Amino acid sequence: MLRSASTVRARSRKYANKWKRSRPSCAVPPRGPELGRATAAGNVAAHLSILFPGIEFGRKMPMATPKLSNRPRILVAALLLILGAYWVGARWGPRQPETVGAVPSGLVGGKGDPRDSGLTDEETINVRVYRQASPAVANVLTKATEYDFFMEPVAVEGAGSGFVIDPRGYILTNFHVVEGAQSIEVVLGDRSRYAAKFVGADRRNDVALIKVDAKGKQLASVPLGDSGTLQVGQKVLAIGNPFGWESTLTTGVISALRRTVQTSETTFIDEAIQTDAAINRGNSGGPLLNSRGEVIGINSAIYTPTGTTAGIGFAIPINTAKLIAHDLMTEGRVRRAFLGVQTLPIGGWLADALDLPVKEGLLVETVTRGGPAEHAGLHGGDRTALAGMRRIAIGGDVIVAVDGQRVANNLDLNVLLNKKRPDDKVTVTIYRGGQKMDVPVTLGDRPGS
Repeated sequence: MLRSASTVRARSRKYANKWKRSRPSCAVPPRGPELGRATAAGNVAAHLSILFPGIEFGRKMPMATPKLSNRPRILVAALLLILGAYWVGARWGPRQPETVGAVPSGLVGGKGDPRDSGLTDEETINVRVYRQASPAVANVLTKATEYDFFMEPVAVEGAGSGFVIDPRGYILTNFHVVEGAQSIEVVLGDRSRYAAKFVGADRRNDVALIKVDAKGKQLASVPLGDSGTLQVGQKVLAIGNPFGWESTLTTGVISALRRTVQTSETTFIDEAIQTDAAINRGNSGGPLLNSRGEVIGINSAIYTPTGTTAGIGFAIPINTAKLIAHDLMTEGRVRRAFLGVQTLPIGGWLADALDLPVKEGLLVETVTRGGPAEHAGLHGGDRTALAGMRRIAIGGDVIVAVDGQRVANNLDLNVLLNKKRPDDKVTVTIYRGGQKMDVPVTLGDRPGS
């Protein structure tokens, strides 16, 4: 059935009024825009209820919640469990040992120089040894007075090197550096200057000890090594003041060991260390160091047939210098072992001429009265003979060994005695006539040493 629009509006109005009277009130009446929206929604719902009886309009229907799969939740939970286990293991589990790079010994306990990062291993050794040792290397300046042809006094200045071996101010150098000096001045690596006094020397070994008064200051010193363990080919470094150029470093290797070098009529270097590290005038008395920065020798002489450096330098073994320094520091003099014999090397022709039982050794010409050899019963010559242009004493014992080490000449004997101390006991092997004998001898103290 068709109805006019006005009739529908009237009926809608009627039912709408009825719906409004029966609607429950809100606990909190809506205000403002909310009030308008609520009224409009109610009118629409009333009209739809009239047109479609049996259907309730205006009430909110519950929304259906889509059912989610449990798989993502399981994956998330598993991931969280794995991450948690990893964190616990990293925090509390056993750790792999850390690899720590080696730190150069010269830099331990301090900040390294940024320039060191680009150095090779060889350069690192050179730099480290120089930093450690150079503060203790001394420039030894001497003054003396000499007289010219007309007996006029002439001031003479000299220069050499040395190194501090004791923080109290003891410095080792060569005897020829300070020989005859009337005044000695020392300039250390930090440019501090001190007057030095002469303590004593061993002229034969070209070793001298001087001392400065540091006025309570502890001077930098260098450690002394062991020259008895050296090998040919070892790296060595020399620091000194060649031609007045202070704190100069040169490097090289040990070229040979146990050389015998005579630097003057009275000076012999027994078991000298030969090196190709450049040693020049002014290097004398300076330290020869190993790669650990320990002094193994005192630079003393060079072989120079042309007057220029030939790459052959010689150093006094530090073991020899240590004994000398100890004696000078404790007793003020060098105590040297003394056998008390005057000997003559026998060559092939002399041995044949004297009808000796051996072809090499030392013929004892005389023994010192009251000396160790006489007390031990060694015999000197009992008659004389002419050998060439010289008259010699013959008939005495022939020394062929000391403590089992062969003795062929006076130098061999001196080298052996140089390693001994007064009161040491040695066994001297001799031939007396045709009989070989071992004679125990207690060494004495060399007079005037």
